[in-house]
Amino acid sequence: MKGLLMNEALANGSATADFLAGFFTPWLIHAGLTILHVVLPAREVEGYAQDETTGERLHYRLNGLLVLGIAVGLWWLAGWTGWISWEWLWVHRWSGLVGAISLGLLLSAAVVFPAPTTGRSLPIEFFLGRRENLQLFGGRADAKMLLYLVGAVLLELNLLSFASHHWLSHPRDPSPGIALYVALFSWFVCEYLFFERVHLYTYDLFAERVGFKLVWGCLAWYPYFYPIGLWSTADLPNPHAPTWLLVLAALLFFSGWAVARGANMQKYFFKRDREHVFLGFIEPETLGSGKRVVLCSGFWGVARHVNYLGEILMASGLALSLGWPLLPWPWLYPLYYVVLLGTRERDDDRRCAGKYGEVWQAYRKRVPWRIIPGLY
Repeated sequence: MKGLLMNEALANGSATADFLAGFFTPWLIHAGLTILHVVLPAREVEGYAQDETTGERLHYRLNGLLVLGIAVGLWWLAGWTGWISWEWLWVHRWSGLVGAISLGLLLSAAVVFPAPTTGRSLPIEFFLGRRENLQLFGGRADAKMLLYLVGAVLLELNLLSFASHHWLSHPRDPSPGIALYVALFSWFVCEYLFFERVHLYTYDLFAERVGFKLVWGCLAWYPYFYPIGLWSTADLPNPHAPTWLLVLAALLFFSGWAVARGANMQKYFFKRDREHVFLGFIEPETLGSGKRVVLCSGFWGVARHVNYLGEILMASGLALSLGWPLLPWPWLYPLYYVVLLGTRERDDDRRCAGKYGEVWQAYRKRVPWRIIPGLY
């Protein structure tokens, strides 16, 4: 009897230790990525957002690709040497998710509560935030860019670890859809970090505040929900999906990428130089004058937020690429984008109407479609 009780206690202790190891894994990863971002060399650039007190443009240190490369290299080296398994993040995905959720809640409270109130209700302030732009470590890191960076890198590590579990579990007949999914999603992560400077000119950076939505979203939701396609398929065998389906998925993804990246790049170049001819042939046509100018040619003459259409198409391509088109779980990712971007479009439309006034009304008449040309 004593032996059984001792074995049970040892088993419970081992399970607890295993849970805690997984729980604190995202804490350690996020801390390590933060250190890498702060100490590694970086490009120093001027952004679009302005300092809340001085009105001057904020400056940023950008080294996302370097941080990503080192993090992936360390993950590969740890697996190759046997220090930890390449599938560690998969094995501890549930406890890791709990740890990431907890960290996101704690840091959200630490960022929001000490800041001066904006006059809104506490739940709204906690969710949306109080501070517009939070600079950390003596200006060596910007809270928004740092959060997006660590979320993107942990997302990539999760993708690699989840896929490793599939390949280790089905070594004789792995799914090519898993490989395609990871390749496409890795492209998504790498090109986001490659174009870090462009994102300094997007809605997320200059319009949103630092609160639960951003902090918890980047630390927990971004790295753990985005790869939901692998959560639901990494354990499954090869579905032997037809080649045409995988080709269609890749075409859908890159079509969406071309729309989203093209629209964002056109807006980026326009904000830096209003005379810039995008891609050498898209002339900048505008409405308004002075500081209140709205771009209405090229991508922005098709729909007022056509870049959101591109994001949704990319997400749909990822869902299809796994080779399980009738499985509902991978489709939660594009559904999330529909809800998120549909809501953001409404909010941005109200913000722009208040900022641009009659100019925005004229833009609405010239470009009636919100996201999908001819449909919505």
